[in-house]
Amino acid sequence: MSGELVIRGGTVVDGTGAPGYTADVRIADGRVVEIGPGLRGDDVLDAADCVVAPGFVDIHTHYDAQVFWDPALRPTSYHGVTTVVAGNCGFAIAPTRAEHHEVIVRTLENVEDMDAATLTEGIAWEFETFPQYMELVQSRGTMLNYTCYVGHTALRLYVMGDAAYERAASAEEIARMCALLQEGIAAGAAGFSSSFSYAHRGVDGKPVPSRFAARDEVEALYMAAGATGKGAVLATPGEQCTYPDFYALQEKVGRPFFWPLFALPDGKHLEHLERHREGLARGLDVWPQVTPRPLTMQFTMADAYSLNTGQVFGELMKVGTAVRLAAYRDPEWRALAAADLEHSPMKPRWNTFEVSESTRFPELVGRRVGDLARERGVGPFDVMCELAVAEDLATRFRAYIANDDPDQVAGLLTHDHVALGLSDAGAHVDQLCDAPLSTDLLGTWVRERQVLTVERAVRMLSGQQADIFGFADRGYVREGAWADLVVFDPDTVAPGPTTRVRDFPAAGERLTSEQPVGVRHVLVNGTPIRRDEVQLPTPEAAADRPGTLPVIA
Repeated sequence: MSGELVIRGGTVVDGTGAPGYTADVRIADGRVVEIGPGLRGDDVLDAADCVVAPGFVDIHTHYDAQVFWDPALRPTSYHGVTTVVAGNCGFAIAPTRAEHHEVIVRTLENVEDMDAATLTEGIAWEFETFPQYMELVQSRGTMLNYTCYVGHTALRLYVMGDAAYERAASAEEIARMCALLQEGIAAGAAGFSSSFSYAHRGVDGKPVPSRFAARDEVEALYMAAGATGKGAVLATPGEQCTYPDFYALQEKVGRPFFWPLFALPDGKHLEHLERHREGLARGLDVWPQVTPRPLTMQFTMADAYSLNTGQVFGELMKVGTAVRLAAYRDPEWRALAAADLEHSPMKPRWNTFEVSESTRFPELVGRRVGDLARERGVGPFDVMCELAVAEDLATRFRAYIANDDPDQVAGLLTHDHVALGLSDAGAHVDQLCDAPLSTDLLGTWVRERQVLTVERAVRMLSGQQADIFGFADRGYVREGAWADLVVFDPDTVAPGPTTRVRDFPAAGERLTSEQPVGVRHVLVNGTPIRRDEVQLPTPEAAADRPGTLPVIA
């Protein structure tokens, strides 16, 4: 029987968690139409010695802006991902009024380390409402299926104006936000997202707008999302909505809840896991998002995101380069800032800090800052300031923040009720690149460490994600499903190298990973975007780009 395209000779791992089996897969009109032996088609993709799996779903990205200048959503599209969810942590860019474009840009600049010049030049500000944003993205075309949350910070700015950065909302403002949220979900949004994390600071180092929300606003928005009967809720817990609150509210709201969970060096995450077990015993639908990758950041002292939670250091978010350099030269300021950082909610793990890039001091690259401090008889923070001043803030450092204990990470990955997420793709692009989450999981944690079976890993990357959100006919290799598929070699699959490039608008810099190993083919809605380990060019015509808005059932 002939068809448009056949994937031949692979082992189908279908996304259910069931054992793989040998079969061909025939595709026509964007869907899987037949699975079985000996299938024939007009075009054939060789899958010998490979796994044929559902396309992966990355549920934690920040591609809200990048989608306008990079419809391929690099580097995520190189790693077997066929669907992404953007707008995480409340940091969407719609709805927004023209007078708040700069505020949105400066918020993203500080909280997600996005280059302001890149955002200003790259975003097509041809929308105001959330439905208009989604329509614009679809009209321009994407290589991957794309959806995003309605974000709390954007909602507040749209309804409250500049007061969103100053106060709690009135009852009338809350009602307006709830109506806009439901309008967004009706237009295809993945749900509602917010952040109450102390680490999320926006314009001039102020707490992001969602952190000014009172409890009545938080509950009203959650309930409004729940009333739609669609999508999910994601938030980073904090003072306004704590970890216990999450479990109490999920029971009322009735939609799946996500929150981020890293393996912490002090073992504090184990307390959260115990609370999670108690919630599951009550039948609650809460999903901590976990990742197989260590949380690391490369940064310069021009914008040291991982140190900004210190009160003294955080004040530098409000000043220019000259004032920052003067502070770094001042021994008294350094002593004050270093002492304050010891009491920061994100106390630096100085023993993990190292010199990552240096033009003037290449011999120091790879050296731990703590070792250099002992050699010089000063503190680690002093070393960083001295090197930064000597290179006019160009020295780049790397810090391990969390999730770097393999045994602890294995414990999270093998928990029976967690979701894979936290790639943060599209954010912090000059500091980290965790878009290869999927290929890292399959290469490191399935093949090398044998922590997960390939069937379990594929389910976590595909079918489970689709089920949580309710993505209709996605996440599985089965007849009638959309042909979002990835073919990979389980014996070689790996993320490949990470490189630094300048190819974003306004010569924006980013870290990327676009040379994965063992990812043979990737199809989105039946159209190959990667073939024989070669990424295919993005079509010029928007209509020829295969991505779409995934329908939420």
